[in-house]
Amino acid sequence: MENPREQALDVLIKVDKKEELSHIIIGNVLEKYQLSPKRDRAFFTRLTEGTLERLITIDYVIDQFSRTKLRKCRPLIRSLLRMGTYQILYMDQVPDSAACNEAVKLAKKRGFSRLSGFVNGVLRNISRNKDHIAWPDQNKDKNVWLSVKYSMPVWLIEFFRETYDAETVEKMAASFLEEKETTLCCLKTRGGREPVKKEFLEEGIHVRDGILCDEALKISGYDSLYRLSAFREGKCFVQDESSMLAASLAGARAGQTVLDLCSAPGGKAMYMADQMNGEGIVIARDLTEEKTDLIEENIERTELENIRVEAADAREQDKDMLEKADVVLADLPCSGLGIMGRKNDIKYNADREQMKELAILQKKILKNAASYVKPGGVLLYSTCTINPEENEENFRWIREESGFEPEDLRPLLPADLKSDTAQDGYLQLLPGIHPCDGFFIGKLRRV
Repeated sequence: MENPREQALDVLIKVDKKEELSHIIIGNVLEKYQLSPKRDRAFFTRLTEGTLERLITIDYVIDQFSRTKLRKCRPLIRSLLRMGTYQILYMDQVPDSAACNEAVKLAKKRGFSRLSGFVNGVLRNISRNKDHIAWPDQNKDKNVWLSVKYSMPVWLIEFFRETYDAETVEKMAASFLEEKETTLCCLKTRGGREPVKKEFLEEGIHVRDGILCDEALKISGYDSLYRLSAFREGKCFVQDESSMLAASLAGARAGQTVLDLCSAPGGKAMYMADQMNGEGIVIARDLTEEKTDLIEENIERTELENIRVEAADAREQDKDMLEKADVVLADLPCSGLGIMGRKNDIKYNADREQMKELAILQKKILKNAASYVKPGGVLLYSTCTINPEENEENFRWIREESGFEPEDLRPLLPADLKSDTAQDGYLQLLPGIHPCDGFFIGKLRRV
């Protein structure tokens, strides 16, 4: 990677033009330069993800010190100012002079010599006055203050405050900006957590046990997952603890037939197949060949043999599966508001109308999902969002529509995980409140 800043600039321009989602572009760059020095890859990742994560805050600061508002700047100049400001405000190891000088060099290199003075002037103005930024007054407008401080659209802050108190909303918003460890699920059929933990420690990786699930390990301080032998050899795979907990609460047992309707990348299917000790079958479905290929890749690496992958549209009822499954897992398409800390695009692209459309789509799939459950079987509904319309409301709807009974989750939860609604068959995990992503889990049994 010759110039990590230039690579970061290209990513920021593409995201600004909405050409592609940021995590996909960043992943492609890291794959292309996987043999580059760890230091360069880490700098590139921190600069791109950090700038995108703090975009609203950064734009607020730039507009305070620039005569030309950011929205009127060209995409390249806008991206240069943003990444330069991020370095000045948030990267202590980078001298302000270097952030300014490198931005000017890139402006000239990309054919914007006449605007290099403007870039230089704005960034140096911010550098000189970074301790005197006029932040919004939280006493005048708490929502605007939260928006700028935590780089979240005002409408999303307002949306969350319709359901949660201001303190909870602030904890959630702050959690999205926290540095994220990578959470791995260790397969018990491949030796479980302790051998994997030992291998990571020997490789100099920072490791700690998960909190909610015995299979979970949290790691940091590594370069690439594929350079870790335990991951390469399929002893573990990436999965947040909230997702593990959902798969665990489904209660799949050896010999059963399990249907995972929207499975890609296959984490829950693999978790359940592992818990079943290779006995029975997990049918892992998703809509496109691209998604089923992703599931196949993970299965091949983990060597789990009791999973069958199928391409299928969950919106269309499969009459051959009616009342055939002991467990149906419906982890459905959603707004993803619970994982905004991992995918920055979500908070900038979400909108209320889209969420309403997703809630309608979920009902269509849930109705089909319920029809596949055997008498006495389980329907596990989950999402990675914190929107009541997509979660509690749809859970209550399918319960009433199908005649299923909610199952008390309290005996199944980890000792330190409390929920007022667990006895009613569901729980809402909140980022910043619980030690995991934002996630909804609801369990129903066919009587």
